[in-house]
Amino acid sequence: VGTSGAGRALKPELLASEIAGSASAYAVGGVHRHTPEVIQNLTAAGGRNASVSFTPVLVPMSRGILATSTARLAPGARAAEVRAAWEDAYAGEEFVALLPEGSFPKTADVVGSNMALIGLAIDESAGRVVTVTAIDNLVKGTAGAAIQSANIALGLPESTGLTVNGVAP
Repeated sequence: VGTSGAGRALKPELLASEIAGSASAYAVGGVHRHTPEVIQNLTAAGGRNASVSFTPVLVPMSRGILATSTARLAPGARAAEVRAAWEDAYAGEEFVALLPEGSFPKTADVVGSNMALIGLAIDESAGRVVTVTAIDNLVKGTAGAAIQSANIALGLPESTGLTVNGVAP
């Protein structure tokens, strides 16, 4: 049990004995340190100013992130069209998999891997698309990105060193 996203500094409120058996929200109200980069990347991808409301939840596990995200659907968008757009966006991406309709990932599905698993649903009553994404933040985070970038810079296949699952901790 640990808090991989919180760094290695000793913080009494993050000791295993303090977090065991409990989940807690933190950096509530748009103050999380990664919010600006999320907005930057969404704005770049969408071609217009994006806004987000991001509240992470600390759970007592040593690695993994499970993110549930929603976005407004364009008027008249159909579920099949939305799914096709996501399939097109991630076609050929070795480390991203869109799960079959009705399937959603668990953090255990990605432990030790560089994969991002995405489940997708349409909430028709709310007019929103809902995604559930699981990653291992110790691999799919900065460490995995550094290896992928080095591979590209060195002219190696992007997946070199990233296809074997690490298991510690």
